[in-house]
Amino acid sequence: MKIFTGNANPGLAKEICDRMNIPLGNAVVSRFSDGEINVQIMDNVRGCDVFVVQPTASPVNRHLMELLIMIDAFKRASAARITAVLPYYGYSRQDRKVQPRVPITAKLVADLITTAGANRVLTIDLHAGQIQGFFNIPVDNLFAASVLLDYLRGKKFNNLTLVSPDAGGVERTRAFAKRLNASLAIIDKRREKANVAQVMHIIGDVKGHDCLLLDDMVDTAGTLTEGVAALKNAGAGIVAAACSHAVLSGPAIQRINESALDEVIVTNTIALDTKQKECRKLTVLSVAPLLAEAMNRIHEETSLSSLFV
Repeated sequence: MKIFTGNANPGLAKEICDRMNIPLGNAVVSRFSDGEINVQIMDNVRGCDVFVVQPTASPVNRHLMELLIMIDAFKRASAARITAVLPYYGYSRQDRKVQPRVPITAKLVADLITTAGANRVLTIDLHAGQIQGFFNIPVDNLFAASVLLDYLRGKKFNNLTLVSPDAGGVERTRAFAKRLNASLAIIDKRREKANVAQVMHIIGDVKGHDCLLLDDMVDTAGTLTEGVAALKNAGAGIVAAACSHAVLSGPAIQRINESALDEVIVTNTIALDTKQKECRKLTVLSVAPLLAEAMNRIHEETSLSSLFV
């Protein structure tokens, strides 16, 4: 078993290796003078079970190409099996045609990963579960719920209400609410265009309740901060948020800092930059133990069922 990483999140890959007590594989991922990606695998991988840890986060195109080229290199070096470990799966939001003449990029990326030579995929909290069906190879879609729930159970809330930011997240939010013995509310919003959301009204009672907004990712934080404002206007007490993937693009950090949010709980599926790390409202939890356990079970050909909670 050998674990390698590109430039997307080497810190997470190193943490996984430390948990598994194995060294991180030696691969040089650089760029030619014209910007093309140059990959050199410095370790012998012939006959090895190879895992490539590479979330396809911003800059998504560069990190996706790094992943594809690394997979190709391992395939041509006669690796026995190649598992693409994508803690965050980029392009996942375009998973269906919502209007004419638009692509389904989640499917395109699945085809690219498969064609490059990956034998299986390990990921966390896909934006849409049906993306698993876009692949013709095994896909293990882990849930960050166990990581988030362990942290949330140690927090003290007053009449906790779990809030879904839209109708699509109700199932996920209901599952969290059941485990935390909390009530459920839904924010009804209308999205006028990409990355712009307008909150309409709240379904459920939040007056005097501490609220936790739950989503799979926080991108520009527009949906999140609009939701916080609506909850506060409805009389909510403490308002926090828990999101698996900290995309945090554009004005996200500024919006979070200027909002009434008390805390934003995220995981380290995506590496944070210096500015993001300095945000005092962010709490970052590690998914390294979860991924390490899953990777070990894949390598040993044992069941992953107990990890899907």
